[in-house]
Formats: sequence, structure tokens, C-alpha cells
Amino acid sequence: MRQDTRPIGFRRHLRAAIVPGEAVYLLSPQGTTVLSGASIQKVAPLLDGARTVDELRAAAELPPGHLETVLDRLTEAGLVGFHEEAPDAAAGAYWDLAGVSSPTDAAVSVVALGGADPAAAERACRAAGLSCRPDAPFALVVCDDYLDPALADFNAARLADRRPWLLAKPYGPQPWVGPVFRPGEGPCWSCLAVRLRSHRRGERCVRRALGLSGPVRAPEASLAVTRELGVQTAALEAAKWLAGWRDEGQSTVWTLDTLTLEAGRHRVDRRPQCPDCGDPRLVRDRALRPVRPVSRPKGATGGNGHRALSAEQMWERFRHLADPVTGVVEQISRDPRSPSFLHCYRTGPNLALASSDLPSLRAGLRMQSGGKGRTDVEARVSALCEAVERYSATRFHDEATVRGRYRDLAPDAVHPGECMLFDERQYRERERWNAPGIPFQHVPEPFDEDAEIEWTPVWSLTGRRHRLLPTGLLYFGGERPPSLVPDSNGNAAGSTLEDAVLQGLLELIERDAVALWWYNRTRHRAVDLESFGDPWIAALPDRFAELNRALWVLDLTADLGVPVMAAISRRVDGPPEDIMLGFGAHLDPAVALSRAVTELGQLLPAVIDGYAPGLPDHLLRWWREETIAAQPYLAPDPTRPPVTAADHGYVPRTDLRDDLEHLCALLDRRGLEVLVLDQTRPDLGLPVAKVIVPGLRHFWARFAPGRLFDVPVRLGRLPSPTPYEELNPIPLFL
Repeated sequence: MRQDTRPIGFRRHLRAAIVPGEAVYLLSPQGTTVLSGASIQKVAPLLDGARTVDELRAAAELPPGHLETVLDRLTEAGLVGFHEEAPDAAAGAYWDLAGVSSPTDAAVSVVALGGADPAAAERACRAAGLSCRPDAPFALVVCDDYLDPALADFNAARLADRRPWLLAKPYGPQPWVGPVFRPGEGPCWSCLAVRLRSHRRGERCVRRALGLSGPVRAPEASLAVTRELGVQTAALEAAKWLAGWRDEGQSTVWTLDTLTLEAGRHRVDRRPQCPDCGDPRLVRDRALRPVRPVSRPKGATGGNGHRALSAEQMWERFRHLADPVTGVVEQISRDPRSPSFLHCYRTGPNLALASSDLPSLRAGLRMQSGGKGRTDVEARVSALCEAVERYSATRFHDEATVRGRYRDLAPDAVHPGECMLFDERQYRERERWNAPGIPFQHVPEPFDEDAEIEWTPVWSLTGRRHRLLPTGLLYFGGERPPSLVPDSNGNAAGSTLEDAVLQGLLELIERDAVALWWYNRTRHRAVDLESFGDPWIAALPDRFAELNRALWVLDLTADLGVPVMAAISRRVDGPPEDIMLGFGAHLDPAVALSRAVTELGQLLPAVIDGYAPGLPDHLLRWWREETIAAQPYLAPDPTRPPVTAADHGYVPRTDLRDDLEHLCALLDRRGLEVLVLDQTRPDLGLPVAKVIVPGLRHFWARFAPGRLFDVPVRLGRLPSPTPYEELNPIPLFL
């Protein structure tokens, strides 16, 4: 600094107001800085950018070394700097405010795709002080759709030459700018495109019907001023990057709703498994590794579960996965029809409904993914986890697969019939079963053991070896044989993999117990809500009464001894009775009870203040026509006393691994194998597992021989197995 011949002064975005004997006030667009001391009082009037350091030294008349000390401190604080000649004083002040040099000599390459206007983008770049050259190392790419197919080739070229580039869509009612892609240092366009495509489910049917390879072009809806706003913002971001400005926002998609003037930033994450910029083997390799649970002390107990992390910690860590542009789900919103004392959230279409046709989207109560909880944050996290578990179970075609015939792969391969559990008579009568068009109750074609299909390795927690299951049973989407029906039974997300596996296993146990009750129509004891000593639970009957509804809970615990409960509610001012159900299972009976009543609360909005719009006929028929008198198995068994909290003899454990090992031992003793597929997506980081226990029953109408017929007799609920023809003809509709 001492030998520099350039003039030095306060940064050009600062104006010095000197009050003699008091202080020097530096005024800027961002506020006021106060400087005090005799030395700054003498130096400040001279820092007008007209003097060099030597000239300042001569004019300031300070003791030796004092000027240098003052200048060093002001420089460290970012208050002074060398002044360059600038024809535009305001621009110089802007770049000083940013703390970077003006990009006077910087060049940008403007690339226009689709219907974008390259001339407008170049004019904006020149206005920002940039020159435009086709060979410039930094590119501004303007387009009218972030999924323009041409971006794939451009992205590949930039990954090859490692040149950074900025993407922008200055058109439409919501201009987009960003991110700046930095090959080798962050996400690439392909990482972003995967998330963007997941938000365009509605386009898939149109593209398929019209045979389009690219996006569906919507009408342009913009004004000249909004287009100019978009292109000028893009040019500004290019200029800032070339000037050396760096911040986290440059790694996001910036959006502006020109109707409401609401702006947003949307995080773009790198996909470590990206086939273009990452390792596409990551997901495959994860499935090929054994799943060996490790110790996971419980960090949160009670409420709706025992977890390694609290709901608050989970929300803070993963809330970014809910985003309308780059998230796994667009938003998490409270169900507007939910009563105030129940916490229910929705996240959007249920990906377990793999088909994209309208009947599939109107299949049942769970056509929207959602969540529930005793607290607001529990419900939000529950909704997010359900959406993530189903997203993670969607086929991306980087999964571990082998092709082969069942006859050749057995005994390592598990016959899909052992998992789907359809009876041979259901296959023969599949046209009748499928006539109502309820996807969850769809009976597929019989499995061809000689057909060559894709299989995916799963880990046996009980057998400690890999087995093979048809890929079409494990993932939604993609092509699969007509003999396979995937479902979300046993899909779970959690704070750790152990947590996710435990939750998936509890769901299987819950639905098995529900099926044993529902299809055999056995009578069960009520649950004494007061015995749990939980004021929130004890108050629920009165809260439901305020809605003109009765509430009771049945204990459905079966031969495994894991508490399973069914919460049931009906209208008492009807008809109709609008009978609603919710289920829960957990080693802790208090948690099983909480889960049952909160799931009931999650589904209850469908019948609050009239029926929700768009519900299918089979649901409306149930609510309008069925009664407790006609379905007495829904009511408590009047001949036996209620079950209390103490009747379950629950012994708490402090580690999730201990709970998981306990459940695996229970199932192993009954000859049931526990299979696990780690479906965690590396880019999400939220642990997800698919748990399969061949032989445990679905709560849908699957009537193959086995536990559905044997366990009720073994437990003394029935004197003999229910004949196939006498099973409950009403399929469970959840």
C-alpha cells in the first residue's frame, strides 16, 4: 500500500460526514458507521479518492506511522480502497459496496435455447458492463424451459471442459435465474433436472399420449417489463459472478412471482449418484451391502414413536426437501378440513399410486401423501417422511438388478406369491375383483416362473444373507410384468436406518393384525383410554363429541404380542354414520394408541363438514350405508373387560437396535424371515427402508392360505378357519 501510486479514499458507496471534535460518520445504502479519534478526524477529510498514500502522508501532518495504522485499520474494515477511473460513479459505488472489482474487462458467452431471445440477453449483459464473445469461458444460458432437451448436451460439454455457466429463464409470470453451475464443485444440470421432472407429473400423461420427448410447451404469459426484468436480473448475476462476488445464493434457483412480487430461493443439491457428475453405482452398491444394525440410543420417546432424533431435529435437518421448485415435495400444508385439536398435514400425490391415470389418483383415502402427530411439528415431519419414503421407492433405473427366471434363481429368489398372497381363486376371478377399478385391490395376472424378469437383492436380517425379490415389487414406476403389484407396505423413513427398518417392520405387523381382524370379523376388547394416564388421550372422546362423533379403540394385538390398536369413530347424529378407522402398532402400547388415534385424525377430514371433493364411490358408499349394527366386529366385545395399559407388560428399551432385534427374534421363532432393502437416496440423506416379511398379511384383500386362516384359530378367536367364501367381502379401503 505504501508504494502504490493509485489514489486512495473511502469506498465509493460511503459518504463521510465529519462532526469536528465528535466523530466521523460514514453513510451508505446499508447504514451508518461511526469512527472516532483524533487521527481519523484529521485523515477523513483527505480520503476523497484524489490523493495517493504519499500525498496523504504529506497532507495529514500525523506522527510517523500513525497514517499507516489508520489506513490499515480502515482497509481491514473494508472502508477504504484504491480508486480506479470509472465513467459511471454509481456503478463504481455498487461494486465497492459488493467488495469486488468492477467486471469492466470481463466477457460472457450468451447462449439462447428454445424460444429465448439472444439479442435481449446480450443487450442486458453489455448494460451490466460485460462484453459478449462466443468464446468467453463463462456462459449465460437463457431458455424458456429449464428442461429443454438441448440443456443435456450443453451440460455434458461443460462437464467436459469444466467451464462454469449460469442458467436463466426470463420468461413467463415467474422468471427463474440460477444456479451458477461449477463443474466438479457442485451439482450439474442433470441433478437439478431430476427434481424438476418430479414436479411435472401432470405432464407425463400428455407427453405419453402425444409422443413428445421434451416438455409440454405452455402459452407464454408475460409482459415486456417482466421479460426485461428477468433478462436484466440474469445479466446482473453474470456480472456479479465475473466480478468475483460469491455467496450461497448463487447455488440456488432464484424465482420471482411477478403477480405477487414474492421472491424465493430454492436450494439445488448435488446428487452423488448422478450419472453425469457423480457415481451412478452408489444406489446399486448400497443394495449389495449387508444391512447390519448398529447401536442407536433413543433420543426421543413417547408421542408417536421412539426415535434417534427428535421431530424438531428432523425438521431442521430435512425441511429443505419440501420446496415447490427443487424439493422432493412441493409443500407441506396443514389440511384445511382438519379439526383444530388434530394435527394433519398433506404433501401432494401419493407415489405409491404408481399409475398416472385419473382413476389411480382417485383410488382411496391415501391418494394424498400426508402425516399426523400429537404435535404440529410431529405431523409435519411425518408428512415429509412419508413423501420421502415413497419418492425414494420410485424407480430411477440406477437400482441393483439382475435378470433371470425364478426357476433358475431359486432358492435365493423369493417367490412373489409369498409376498403378494393372492389366492388361486382370486387369480381365476380377477376380472370380477378388478371391475371396481380400485388399484390397491387390483389382482394381477398369475406369476410366470419361467419368465425372465428383473430381481433386486435384499438382505435377510434373520438369515444373514442376501435374497432376491422381483424389482417390480420393490419400486414404483418403470416397466414391470403384469403379474407384479408394488405397494408401500413396509416402506418407512426414519432418523437412522435402524429407525426406518423398525418403523417398516411395525407397519407390517400392524397390517397383519388388522387383516386377521377385518377379514375374519372377529370381536375384540376395547382399550381403556383412561388407564394410560395421558391427558391428551383421555380428552379425545370429548373432543370427538364436539364433532358429533363417538370414539373408541380396539386392541387387535395378535400372536406376535406387539400391541396393535384400531381407533374407530362414527357419527352419532346420523344417519349416515360415516365410520372412520385408524391403526397403530408399537412395542410401547402408549405409542401404538397414539398412532391409531392420530391416523384416524389424519383421515377424518374426508368426512368433516360434508365429504371432501373427488372421493371415489366405494368410499362414499361405505360412509353413507354401513353401520356399526351391520358390522358388529367394529364395536368392542361386550363380554370382556377393556384392555388397560398394564395388560401389555411393556418393558422399555433404550436402544432402537435392541427393539429391532427383539422383533426379528419374534418373527424368526414363527418361521418368518425379515428382508430389508436400504432405499436411502444419497442426494436426500434421509434414511429409507423397504421391509418385507413373506407370510405376514396385507390389510388389503389378499386371501392366500396362511396366517389369515390359521392364527385366529390358534389364538382361540375362532373355533375353525373362516371359509374363503365367508371372509369379509368389504376390502379394507385405506
